[in-house]
Amino acid sequence: MTASRRRRRRWSVKWILAGAVVAGLFAASRLLPVAAWTKQLEGWISGLGALGYAAFYAIYVVATLLFVPGAALTIGAGFLFGLVRGTAIVSAASTTAAGLAFLIARHVARGAVEALARNDARFTAIDRAIGERGWKIVALLRLSPAVPFSLSNYFYGLTAIRFGPYLLTSWLAMLPATVLYVYLGAAGRAAARGGGRSGAENVYLAVGLGATVVVTVYLTRLARKALRDAGAAPRG
Repeated sequence: MTASRRRRRRWSVKWILAGAVVAGLFAASRLLPVAAWTKQLEGWISGLGALGYAAFYAIYVVATLLFVPGAALTIGAGFLFGLVRGTAIVSAASTTAAGLAFLIARHVARGAVEALARNDARFTAIDRAIGERGWKIVALLRLSPAVPFSLSNYFYGLTAIRFGPYLLTSWLAMLPATVLYVYLGAAGRAAARGGGRSGAENVYLAVGLGATVVVTVYLTRLARKALRDAGAAPRG
């Protein structure tokens, strides 16, 4: 199996899993008292006030630094906080984690991260491309991740890019995927609330989710093509 086919297969699995999450939440809303549970959970979060947001933020940052995949937590943020607040908290937490991992790799544990990078053939291509084109390659890699998010954060600390441009680029380029996954959670939240929505609201929710998926897929494909044209698409 070629590298391109493996990448397409991984993305297919991700979309299938994301769809399964939404379908599972919808089914649960019909078979279980999820609406009541959701209200109780939202009440508990609201009762914590700012502490609830701070707790979720801290959990997200620590989990990312420990290489825990962030997709489930990002979807959970949409379920718990809705689209706008969920996007805000995940964006802040993921950017913080990206910055901390970068600084750890550059100033605290460079030797350990370098040893890890030597065992990953993708890093050589990434390091060379960033040395030539800087933040533009970081943006493309964030839009079309060739390396898992948590691992790539440490790898970037070994490259020539400066911290400021890296952090700003990461924040902006991660937003499309963040909005998509949070939207999935928000859709599950809406399904769990049950029949309080009109037909027009259901259509609006479906159209918004579909548009978000289309935009994210389009940006991902553009990024992949640009990486290939730049000779920065890592093998494997």
